[in-house]
Amino acid sequence: MLTIGEYHLMKIDRDTEPGLFLKNESGDEVLLPNKYKPSSFDIGDEIRVFVYLDHQERPVATTLTPYVKLDEFAYLKCVELSDIGAFLDWGLEKHLFVPYREMASKMRKDSWYLVFCYLDEESGRLVASSKTNAFLDNRELTVEPFEEVDLIVANPTDLGMNVIVNEIHQGLIFKDDIFQDLQPGDKLKGWVKKTRPDGKIDITLQRPGYRSIEPNAQDILNELGLKDGFLPLTDKSSPDEVQKTLQMSKKSFKKAVGTLFKQRLIEIKEDGIYLKKDQ
Repeated sequence: MLTIGEYHLMKIDRDTEPGLFLKNESGDEVLLPNKYKPSSFDIGDEIRVFVYLDHQERPVATTLTPYVKLDEFAYLKCVELSDIGAFLDWGLEKHLFVPYREMASKMRKDSWYLVFCYLDEESGRLVASSKTNAFLDNRELTVEPFEEVDLIVANPTDLGMNVIVNEIHQGLIFKDDIFQDLQPGDKLKGWVKKTRPDGKIDITLQRPGYRSIEPNAQDILNELGLKDGFLPLTDKSSPDEVQKTLQMSKKSFKKAVGTLFKQRLIEIKEDGIYLKKDQ
């Protein structure tokens, strides 16, 4: 059975007037329309295609790469509104439908939204929902403190920024741990800072605790190398100065400087830190 919204590796079975018919090992067939036919091919060649429903609600294959597939999150642009919902550009000819009931707030044309793509059991169609929290579960956490994770930025809150963790859980980056511009839909790496008994996850964009010392120390050494061995940063420098120069918190800066000093790689003076001349 061909799963709608997924990629499939299929063999070219026959060439017909509307296009190539592809077949998998189970004998399932799907049409690859002429506009997606490869410039050269042989019957029996394997081809990787994405399968979705066309305008007549029939399974069809494409060699185009959609911006999202089944059971994934993506940040997509609303390109059309109708009486029944909204339609998003997901990189394919037929737009991705969002029913009104699946909107966290009323969508507007030309605005961007973080959505989850899923298969509607009643219609058998791929649809999207901007009620992303409904597709996240923190009841049984699959992550641990200090673990590196994949993040998708969701939305700002009074406490900081909500993020999607490994496309499974909801996490939070507190304001004090944000030292770069974050926008909804951004994808980046982060680390689990803490997991709480109630299932909440604190996320940081720097390696937490002692694990952040070595990478940050190396960053300072790299910056010293670019600045002729001197940085005008001291213990009295403001957090903003440290963040602007090194993109790290002052706390992380102080820990890293302490490490470099103990290893006798730098000198600390009243006007800043110096790379030792024999380095």
